Parts: sequence; C-alpha cells; structure tokens
Amino acid sequence: MGQPVASRGRAATPTLGKAMLNKYARAFFTRVLTPFAAFLIRRGVSPDTVTILGTAGVIAGALVFYPRGEFFWGTIVITLFVFSDLVDGNMARQLGRSSRWGAFLDSTLDRVADGAIFGGFALWYAGGGNDLVLCAVSIFCLTSGQVVSYTKARGESIGLPVAVNGLIERAERLVISLVAAGLAGMHAFGVPGIQYLLPVALWIVAVGSLITLIQRVVTVRRESAEADEADARGNTARNSEATS
Repeated sequence: MGQPVASRGRAATPTLGKAMLNKYARAFFTRVLTPFAAFLIRRGVSPDTVTILGTAGVIAGALVFYPRGEFFWGTIVITLFVFSDLVDGNMARQLGRSSRWGAFLDSTLDRVADGAIFGGFALWYAGGGNDLVLCAVSIFCLTSGQVVSYTKARGESIGLPVAVNGLIERAERLVISLVAAGLAGMHAFGVPGIQYLLPVALWIVAVGSLITLIQRVVTVRRESAEADEADARGNTARNSEATS
C-alpha cells in the first residue's frame, strides 16, 4: 500500500505494512524480498507501480470479499498486498530515490485503501450483515480516520508542529480492524462466537478515533494560540524598535 514515506523524501506516519510487522519481522522479510525487488527493478518496474498495484490489491480484497461477509479471505488478500509496503520501499532504496512525489502518492493511496476497508465493512452491515448501527459505525470509522489525518496535514501546512500522536492513529485503526476481521471470518469454519470480535473492534476504533480527533484539534488550537502570541510579541518588538 505504498512505500514507507521515510524512504521517499519525508518522515511520516507508519504505513499499514510497518504496523503489521514488528521490526524483527520487517528485517527478515526485507532480506527475503530484496532479490524480488531487484528483479522488479531489472524488469523496469518502478516503485510507484508497486505502490499502485499494492493499493489495488487492498481495494480488491476489501470490496470483493468484505461486502459478502468473507472476512477471513478478504483479510488474507489484504495482508498479502501489505508486503508492497516493503517491496516498493526496498526498490526505492536500491534505486537511491527519495522524492516528494513518492511521499504524496503513498499518502494519497493510503487514504484510498483505508476508505475501501471501512467501506467494505459498511457495505456488509448495510446488506447481508443487516445491522444499520454497525454500518453507521463503519462509516464513522472511515470518515473520522480521514479527518484525523487531515487535521495533522492541515496543521502542519500552516506552520504548526501538531506535536501529538493521539490515542488511535492510522496504524492502530487498521491493525485492530483487520485482525478482528480475520478472526471473525473464522466463524465460517465453525469457530463459535468469534464473529463478535469485529463489531467490538469497530466500536473501539470509532471511540478511539473520536478521542484522537479531539486531541489533535485541542493541540492545534493551543499551538496556534502560542504561535499567534509569539507573532504579536514580535510585531510589538519591531514597532518599538522602529519608533525608538
């Protein structure tokens, strides 16, 4: 779902692949996937192409399987395409490329993939799942996740650090939801009661996202007030110097 942005020109929030694989697993899979990344480079495949294909795979896994209630297989497909996070980042490092475009593409397609995952949940609960409350919760998870990301990006665009992580950020939202979905899908294999994990996870993500949004809004309000006060002091000092 896009190369790790840090390898493409800027520090960034964790990608789904980085979140689902701890640092030891990432090191292992990076070594395993390096020859494959080199092969793709020799074949003329670009890191951006892998980013796009990885996102397409996540979208397919979410919107083909989830609306039919096939959470186990949908999560398996999504997880497989998560490895694009490692492959395209590996390719970018091998090529020595670091670009603002790569960072932009990665971040943009991450939001598309997020929308597909929670949209898939919403479609299931609006249809075969027959639960409009959980449909609404899924839509709230989708919307709040986008807004949480926007608040940080918008705050940074006006020169504020937005120095807060928040209770549940993108990585946590997706790991909680996908792990719960995969386990809930095992109900189809006869595991009793496990299907309730997904509704619980969606409520956790919804509440956590709301708290995170509030944390970021409060932080931006505080930082903007401090910045405005600093600007006012600077203007006062310059005016005093000009009149002295």
